[in-house]
Amino acid sequence: MTAVEPLRPLAGKRRYTRKQRRLMLIGAAGLVLALSAGLVLFALRDTIVFFYGPTEISEKGVTPGTRMRLGGLVEQGSVVRGPGQRVVFSITDSRTVIKVTYEGLLPDLFREGQGVVTEGVFQGGDQFRADSVLAKHDETYMPREVADTLKKQGHWQPGGAGGSAPPSKPGPQASP
Repeated sequence: MTAVEPLRPLAGKRRYTRKQRRLMLIGAAGLVLALSAGLVLFALRDTIVFFYGPTEISEKGVTPGTRMRLGGLVEQGSVVRGPGQRVVFSITDSRTVIKVTYEGLLPDLFREGQGVVTEGVFQGGDQFRADSVLAKHDETYMPREVADTLKKQGHWQPGGAGGSAPPSKPGPQASP
């Protein structure tokens, strides 16, 4: 009778413990997740911006047909109402002007000299076709991105039209 020898691992092949295999699996999953997040951020690098100003569009050389958001101030005297609900107006950042065509109802707070963000398709040159128009919230609020762009351009009017809202909330009101 011969004794049965225990199985020996093959030479050069290492066996991992259950804990080591689990750690390798978690590490591989983390690597795949980090790689996919990096690829998504790389693909979205130009579209993460909330909006572009007129000067940024002209300097970047945006190709016609690109869908984007355009923000700035509605130029004084530029609003022209056409047949039906067609409206043509210009958006400026004090250096560059882009003409916007919009078909639809404008927000109640839409006015010349006020901050606005439009979403639509850049037509090329200085033409933009908007699908939606967002006007500023009230008389003291302007989106931070619009205000920052206007500050960069030297067209900021603190306190008045185009000023940003105070950071604090109003205090309690006295009861009658």
